[in-house]
Amino acid sequence: MNITAKMVADLREKTGAGMMDCKKALVAANGDMEAAIENLRKSGIAKAEKKSGRSTNQGKVWTAICDGCNAAAIVEVLCETDFAAKTDRFGQLVTDVADSALKTAGDGCVAEAVNEAAKAVLTNAIATIGENMQIRRAVRFQGNADSTFAGYHHMDGRVSVLVEFEGAVDEELKKAVCMHIAAFSPRYVASTDIPAEVIAKEKEIAAAADPKLAGKPAEMLEKILAGKINRFYSEVCLMNQPWVMDDKTTLAKVAPTLKIKRFVRWMVGEEL
Repeated sequence: MNITAKMVADLREKTGAGMMDCKKALVAANGDMEAAIENLRKSGIAKAEKKSGRSTNQGKVWTAICDGCNAAAIVEVLCETDFAAKTDRFGQLVTDVADSALKTAGDGCVAEAVNEAAKAVLTNAIATIGENMQIRRAVRFQGNADSTFAGYHHMDGRVSVLVEFEGAVDEELKKAVCMHIAAFSPRYVASTDIPAEVIAKEKEIAAAADPKLAGKPAEMLEKILAGKINRFYSEVCLMNQPWVMDDKTTLAKVAPTLKIKRFVRWMVGEEL
């Protein structure tokens, strides 16, 4: 397979590895980006996949919550320039799209339904604001009777968070949880939410990345890898990460009875 300069640049952006290392990894992986990332991590050249989150796309991510109907929604609407994204008119458009997502039926991705419902509104906004726009994604949470929600917007919607809690939760704690998610971008609520295949892959990568582990007895190797996996939990799990309000503790210790069903953290223009 022909390895292009763009493929090398994309891999470098994702991993922070050097250009030649990226090219070699892509050649070895026959152009498979995910396999190349994994190989770089195993070799120690890339310690972890680097989510760039960078894009020339502009816009806002916004949330809407309906306490009476036990539902909440989050949307991302893109435009061409930062100037347009900061206008009141565009801000109102994004709010309207979030409300439209909230009014749709179902639980989960509602982007297609929202696009259809907001088609006329978008067309009018494009004509008025003078820029091309699109609803990039939209998700609706349909909660149960015990669900409560919280939304948080950082940098006027450059990063936004939506969280579904189980049961009544203090408003200050809700806000702190949202701020933590915005700042630290966890991938899971708790270690029990991580798929077994993800943990197995992390163990494989950890074993390959440390040459000192070669030849260790199986029982000793498993204990060492368990410690590495615990560190992995502290990197990717909301309940295990150093707490945003006090990095010497965790949310699991601060609020041991807190139950978080799910969350979404989106940043404008990030890779999907």
